[in-house]
Amino acid sequence: MHVLDLLQSDNLGLTLLWGEQSLLGQEVSGVTATDLEDPGRFLGPGELVLSGLVWWRPGASAAARTDRFVAALADAGARALLAGEETHGGVPEEVVAACRAHRVPLVAVPARTSFRAVTEAVYLRQWGDLSRRPTRHFALPENVRSELSRLLEGGAGPAELLDRACAHLGRLPCYLLTASGRTVARTPSAPAIPAQRAASAAKGGLSLGVEAESSPYDAWLLHVPDADAAPPRVLHEIAEVFAQYRDGTARREAARRAAGRDLLALVAAEAEPDLLGAALQAAGLPAGGPYRVVTATDGDALAEALGHLEGARWAAGPGGAVLHEGPDGAEANGAAAAGEAPTADLADRLRAVWPLLQACAEPGADLRLGVGARTASAEGLRASLCQARFALTAADEAVAVRGVEQLDTLAELLSGVPPEVRGVYGTRTLGSLGDGMLRETLEVFLANNCSWTRTAEALHLHVNTVHYRIERVEALTGRDLSRLDHKLDLYAALRC
Repeated sequence: MHVLDLLQSDNLGLTLLWGEQSLLGQEVSGVTATDLEDPGRFLGPGELVLSGLVWWRPGASAAARTDRFVAALADAGARALLAGEETHGGVPEEVVAACRAHRVPLVAVPARTSFRAVTEAVYLRQWGDLSRRPTRHFALPENVRSELSRLLEGGAGPAELLDRACAHLGRLPCYLLTASGRTVARTPSAPAIPAQRAASAAKGGLSLGVEAESSPYDAWLLHVPDADAAPPRVLHEIAEVFAQYRDGTARREAARRAAGRDLLALVAAEAEPDLLGAALQAAGLPAGGPYRVVTATDGDALAEALGHLEGARWAAGPGGAVLHEGPDGAEANGAAAAGEAPTADLADRLRAVWPLLQACAEPGADLRLGVGARTASAEGLRASLCQARFALTAADEAVAVRGVEQLDTLAELLSGVPPEVRGVYGTRTLGSLGDGMLRETLEVFLANNCSWTRTAEALHLHVNTVHYRIERVEALTGRDLSRLDHKLDLYAALRC
């Protein structure tokens, strides 16, 4: 297996940035992925080094830092550096210059090509199927790999897999985190950390992505706070174990989503109680409430947000979810996980984690969430769904998560009315006033509780002028501003 073999692969899309023919034809013994600034002690002779160049930063010290990194590769006998373009949008010139100076072939890996694909291409070419590589090429001990294989086949969960994968490394603090900071699993020696701190903690230490089908919000990272606590090759192979785990659970997750979609469809269609009960059971939810419906502009973001509620039981479909809030569900355990009192409002708990998901989203993405009221039984799910949809419409950039209970002012209530409807009402009610002095006078008059004197002072007018203008407003709108209902009509029109 040579570097030239990889360059000839159309599927990988690799680009040679520097390398002499004689160097490209040398035998490759393995692959190591690392973003340590000094990875030399973890490398073996003849290896390819995969790096996302996370360690590289522009500035006065960039050249010196790059030279140390590439020198470590050369001293260890690395066959080539395969540099990812995604982090910096390309391979920095300092890296090219250092590789040329130390005679280390440099290959650019495009953003669309995962490091896992490169690793598999090497091993499949040299040793056949990845699972049948000779023992000497594995970093994980044979007994650990065998046990992990048995656990995967037996349906073990992430916590058990992580514990057994790291057991031979001593008391290694290690986390399995999502992109939004949710802790999927951690080793016994790893203290619990809140999601907000976990999301930022993953930027330090050593973090390896788990290459598997995922959304931007629930992508998995294997994170070790101390970058020198374990060989990167070992962690890379542990990350591959979790990639296999996620691939194996993809079908079950799809079935769960389908059950949630069917349940929401029945709720929206006001299905009979017996059908709803069967759908709740199929979705894995208890037959008795209380329940609550949550909706969002992005179903993947919603699912990850609900995942942050430890102990919560829910069934999600595209853009919505039914949440069970029983004593063993989100109301008891989710609040405790967030460090809040058990009575903390669900919308408040979701609002606390929503910025973490927004940080994972594409720039300009519309991420909003609406929470319906709690219902004691399945019969009330339809009402909770309508409320959640209304609250979702009322949510905006300033308040991205809204619970229906929070719509406690007329302005907030109106914000949930579709803009097209608000526009028609406002134009119909106020259109004859235009945008001039009559409309301004009306706004100030209502803002001052219909006080003639305060309105005149605010507008620097004589009281008689205010009387005249308000009479004109009443004549043009057909409203009597001495009546409360007519005042509310005009106030609502102004808010629209």
